[in-house]
Amino acid sequence: MAKHETPLLDQLETGPWPSFVTDIKREAESRAKNEKNVEYQIPQDCCDDLLGVLELSYKHGRTHWKHGGIVGVFGYGGGVIGRYCDQPEMFPGVAHFHTMRVSQPAGKFYTTKYLEEICDLWERRGSGLTNMHGSTGDIIFLGTTTPQLEETFWELGHNLDQDLGGSGSNLRTPSDCVGQARCEWSCYDTQAICHDLTVEYQDELHRPAFPYKFKFKFDGCPNCCVASIARSDLSFVGTWRDDIKIDQEAVKAYVGGEFPSNGGAHAGRDWGPFDIQKEVIDLCPTGCMRYEDGKLEINTPECTRCMHCINVMPRALRPGNDKGCSILAGAKAPILDGAQMGSLIVPFIKVEEPYDEIKETVIEPIWDWWMEEGKNRERLGELMKRQGFQKLLEVTGFKPDPRMVQEPRTNPYIFWKEDEVEGGFDRDINEFRKHHQR
Repeated sequence: MAKHETPLLDQLETGPWPSFVTDIKREAESRAKNEKNVEYQIPQDCCDDLLGVLELSYKHGRTHWKHGGIVGVFGYGGGVIGRYCDQPEMFPGVAHFHTMRVSQPAGKFYTTKYLEEICDLWERRGSGLTNMHGSTGDIIFLGTTTPQLEETFWELGHNLDQDLGGSGSNLRTPSDCVGQARCEWSCYDTQAICHDLTVEYQDELHRPAFPYKFKFKFDGCPNCCVASIARSDLSFVGTWRDDIKIDQEAVKAYVGGEFPSNGGAHAGRDWGPFDIQKEVIDLCPTGCMRYEDGKLEINTPECTRCMHCINVMPRALRPGNDKGCSILAGAKAPILDGAQMGSLIVPFIKVEEPYDEIKETVIEPIWDWWMEEGKNRERLGELMKRQGFQKLLEVTGFKPDPRMVQEPRTNPYIFWKEDEVEGGFDRDINEFRKHHQR
């Protein structure tokens, strides 16, 4: 028998999609029966009260969670998000209901044994509710009391060899795609660099010292499966700088209908015969491709590595051999000044252990500048917009490159110096053109 009436929440279960309300109700029922005889360390009716407070929030049209001060584990400034209910008498099971962020493994690869262990841990010391994964990437433990924070942290570290993730004004838990472990398009080992930087920058991850949050995300190719280009202060997107590899016989097989386009993703629906002109050539954003006399040609200097042609004809086209990544800076979701995509600062860099070039010429100079000049709660992208892209280039030592500008004279935060306007920038452009002509 449910503890609270929830007519508004019940409506969320009536649609065609799975509902989080159903999940919470199942956990509430399980805790009420406790058929496994779990020794719960927080109120057994916490999930019931969670439904109750959410129903009340829907009824009143405002939240009933309040900020009650800083809470965490000893020695760490992040990893725990404190949550307190402003109706503790009505809902004592969630009077305090803190969230813990647990660092996810690179590529989010798990063993079933590990998943069982963390679920058992949270069943005892928390609400039993998890989020796999939060938008940052962490495993999210939803709901526990203050005395259980240290206990959970101790068990995570000593029994499961696991650590908390980032929260607050610090480096957030680095996140990556599956990379070369499972993806044939990955241009570098995303898991290796993600793990390396996570270990290298533990202080920045657990002891907040930044103006605001900072995120690394690693995409193995321009398909951007973790959306690094839109969601991270430093985005690492796999790319290549030589020609796309073309198998002309496979191209003919696609044109002739022997191979299904898009890797067979549209199986079960008749889209008609494959039209390479309509589905590949005409959709190339730079118009760098042509198909004549049964042969596909690509003008590499004009290719922006958008991956469309490779995705459509995966057996005919593959990334080149000279692989690395592009680095973009300043992406974020709306905080102070609206959403921003990342701006290109490094068109190409090799991604090779121990990653010293990336750390010493990109990450650390940017951090030094941002910590010195950034305002409170100002993301890197907002500092770039305030002080200018030119300042970022001065800090990192990278020379201006035409590829850093999407369209001439439309970028709102690139300001040229007088000597550059009088010929310096034109000289860089000419050198860039000569390089590609060679």
